[in-house]
Amino acid sequence: MTIMIEKPSLATRDPKELLNAVRARIAHLTVNILDDGMSIWDREVALLLRDEVDTRETAERILGNAVMYMIASMENPDVHIGVGRIVDKGVHQVILDTPVYFAFCDLYNGGRYKHHAPFIKRRSDGLVIRTADFLRSVGFTPDEELWAKDGADCSPCDSKVPDSH
Repeated sequence: MTIMIEKPSLATRDPKELLNAVRARIAHLTVNILDDGMSIWDREVALLLRDEVDTRETAERILGNAVMYMIASMENPDVHIGVGRIVDKGVHQVILDTPVYFAFCDLYNGGRYKHHAPFIKRRSDGLVIRTADFLRSVGFTPDEELWAKDGADCSPCDSKVPDSH
């Protein structure tokens, strides 16, 4: 018997759909994650509202752009991209919800854990704007305002760490 594991179809570039698709892969602490009846998207938005932002609209914008960035970094490990302070809040939210992040890595990174290894010192070389441009080139629609606000102030990660973003 041969079992083939197919990579998920990425025909959709809707961050909400892409994040909700990890639900079936969540294997740890499922009572905490799945038993409240919320979608994964709504869960992460609620956690951002609890800890980081004031409005649902802002939380959804941040989370959507974080999902775009995380998937683009997994699909394109050799491309150096980075986020600013605002979108980084969404990246950190997903990573901190470890059962969700493990499922995210399982689905979008071939089951390999993708490290997040930020440097202390920020970069001011326009990497954030170039990242927004890159996201557009791979079929996403980044929020121009969020990326432009931090355009010259990046929260870079160490690209030399194996499989980091």
